[in-house]
Amino acid sequence: MDYLNAIILSIVEGATEFLPISSTGHLVLASKVLNIPQTNFIKSFEIFIQLGAILAVVFLYWQKLIYNFKLWKNILIAFIPTAIVGLAFYEIIKNYFIGNLQITLLALFLGGLILIFVDKLLKEKDFDSLEKLTVKQSLLIGLAQSVSVIPGVSRAAATIIGGQFAGLSKKAALEFSFLLAIPTMFAATGLDVIKSNFNFSLTEWSYLFIGFIGSFITALFVIKWFIKFVEKNNFFIFGVYRIILSILFWFTFLR
Repeated sequence: MDYLNAIILSIVEGATEFLPISSTGHLVLASKVLNIPQTNFIKSFEIFIQLGAILAVVFLYWQKLIYNFKLWKNILIAFIPTAIVGLAFYEIIKNYFIGNLQITLLALFLGGLILIFVDKLLKEKDFDSLEKLTVKQSLLIGLAQSVSVIPGVSRAAATIIGGQFAGLSKKAALEFSFLLAIPTMFAATGLDVIKSNFNFSLTEWSYLFIGFIGSFITALFVIKWFIKFVEKNNFFIFGVYRIILSILFWFTFLR
């Protein structure tokens, strides 16, 4: 890995973290194209730079978040299932799931089909108040998010779909997906850094810093664009994109 690779991966992360196309999956595919081996540091890098993208949410939504106890309560309730799954299966996720091209491509393909199916199945709701979510609704969204520990599933796709099934409008489901990413990614990054015993070289820390800044800046622009996109469009195109991408990479690298 070098500094150019760190910049490229940070842009990929910032551009895909909040779209329903799997940032982790795209990082795995980008690493494959760039011929970056999936070492423990690269896996940690791919987790750590997600924090930069998440801080973009904090930057954009701080007024909505500050002193909003009801909203925070719903966010933290929805976070519980992922916290349990992440802690229980951390070693399996990092050692066997992250970096696994076959699992990533299969999840991208199946997730694409689900996005298309859900887009056709669910009618647009008018429930927009995230503060009025019930415990049951919050847990449903959280359970959906917990599936995204599998690379290629997409945390954004899982929470958006979970939000729509819970009765939220597309825009509200999207915003809750943004906000739920805050505790989720902070916890994932913190857990990985602790498990790694902060055992990074000075050069590796510089890669992490560059990746953090790059993903933060990129995510700022993507979040604003995606909100406007969802107001007038559905997620069908993302489902098609996932299917085409997975098939293309499957025949390119796994045939």
